[in-house]
Amino acid sequence: MLHRSVMSKSLKRKRLLQDDGGDPYPELLRPSADECRDVRDALLSLHGFPPEFASYRRQRLRSLDGHDTQCSVDSESVLDGLVKILLSQNTTEANSQRAFASLKAAFPKWEDVLVAEPNSVENAIRCGGLAPKKTVCIKNILSRLQRERGSLCLEYLRGLTVEEVKTELSHFKGIGPKTVSCVLMFNLQHNDFPVDTHVFEISKALGWVPKTADRNRTYVHLNHRIPDELKFDLNCLLYTHGKLCSNCKKIAAKPKAKAKAKVASPDDCPLLGFLV
Repeated sequence: MLHRSVMSKSLKRKRLLQDDGGDPYPELLRPSADECRDVRDALLSLHGFPPEFASYRRQRLRSLDGHDTQCSVDSESVLDGLVKILLSQNTTEANSQRAFASLKAAFPKWEDVLVAEPNSVENAIRCGGLAPKKTVCIKNILSRLQRERGSLCLEYLRGLTVEEVKTELSHFKGIGPKTVSCVLMFNLQHNDFPVDTHVFEISKALGWVPKTADRNRTYVHLNHRIPDELKFDLNCLLYTHGKLCSNCKKIAAKPKAKAKAKVASPDDCPLLGFLV
């Protein structure tokens, strides 16, 4: 039974990471390119570009210009980025940043984390929550890298295609589809569109996916529909808006609140004019 359960989880993870090339909602012609652009512009006018993502944006622009992002002062290693994303799960941004800073202060090199006692790593990242679970995941990643590649480095992912990266990262226990998509977008400068809770709920409220859509189908549909050149900015802005907008939080908590939200002032939320 245990073997079947492990196999089932492994196959489920791989299926979630794979896009078979087909849009799950081919008849849903939303969002349109113009709609994506209008939403991006509306949120940009309201929030400005989120400062926490500014360094990744500069890195992407340099990559588009043909500059080597690996030598950039703004760039971080792919492994650093992956661990930051793992630490950000189920906690606030401030706490995840504190956890990563604490981890690096206690263990300056990833080799130090690899050989450290789990309790020591847990203590270093405890402020980020779920310390035991995240410690196991981090140490599993490091152990597998050391065993299979002989070094604690993920820079080789920069030379792989999107599907190759998904396949490669799916081998690491504890890394799910959203984490992979975030690594693709933030650290590898691929045109991918992660779907976190905020993006998922706003997308349903806007009618970009059916109300019955799950997160994986939402991910596939939005990556088919949203123009590549808009994905990064739109994703960062939807995430930020979802955290800050009380109207969107109410709609996410109670879908019936959408009717009341429609009659609110657009000054309260620029997305109200896009609700269906």
